[in-house]
Amino acid sequence: MSLAKRLKEARLEAGLSQERLGVIAGIDEMSASARMNQYERGKHVPDLSMVERLAPVLNVPAAYFYAADDDLARLLMMFHRLKHMDQKRLLAITEEMYNNKS
Repeated sequence: MSLAKRLKEARLEAGLSQERLGVIAGIDEMSASARMNQYERGKHVPDLSMVERLAPVLNVPAAYFYAADDDLARLLMMFHRLKHMDQKRLLAITEEMYNNKS
């Protein structure tokens, strides 16, 4: 899935309009809606600094937008949304599984 599609899905899940997301991420109110629309249509690609401003507003890690695989993107999003202790627990379980592979 492309960055544009993931951006739109995350924005809709967050319940934000294109304009509101843009404004919260620091885009001028007069151009926020148009810029976000261009990003979501894939006409323009946001640079890394913009993605890093959008990600926390949408409660996803920036890496979510760049993952080459949808399953990996989903995993990144879910991991990001876990509490810190649950992240540590999941890492420990994953490490154990990795180290015990045959």
